[in-house]
Amino acid sequence: MFIMKELLKLARLALESRFNGREIKVSDEIKKKFGKKGACFVTLTKDGDLRGCIGSLEAHQPLYQDVIDNAINAGFHDYRFEPLEENELDEIKIEVSVLSAAKKLGIGKEVFNKIDKKMGIILKSFGYSATFLPQVWEQIPDKKIFLEELSMKAGLDREAWRDSDVWFYRVESVEE
Repeated sequence: MFIMKELLKLARLALESRFNGREIKVSDEIKKKFGKKGACFVTLTKDGDLRGCIGSLEAHQPLYQDVIDNAINAGFHDYRFEPLEENELDEIKIEVSVLSAAKKLGIGKEVFNKIDKKMGIILKSFGYSATFLPQVWEQIPDKKIFLEELSMKAGLDREAWRDSDVWFYRVESVEE
């Protein structure tokens, strides 16, 4: 957990760097610890409400760089929210979720009973896809409603999950 806290500091530093105009200096120690390719999501909340959430489902760059990029994108490029203002920085809480590699579970209706509330779920259907982190189970604990909401997030019909490919992943997360 202590090691994960370093990723939180890095995410906060990334947000602050956008306001102070300084380039982020990543130490050799951080590069060594988090230099392997990794995928993460960075979630920002303000007063308990979502303020931005952006991430990667597949490892495509060093984990430390994924944290930096996703923190900046969550703060300034999440289309659902206005970009962060500097005066919000002290009110923002950050959560970093590091994802395992996604594995295919099967088709929705066939694997419904295999889905558990520790899984992050990805739905894929007809070129559309969407994901919910495992933390979303806290807001949507009913499995059927969870999958319906995920279908709609993907731009599909509520019942599309039944015939969609279902993938899952696990996360290790840390929050401020």
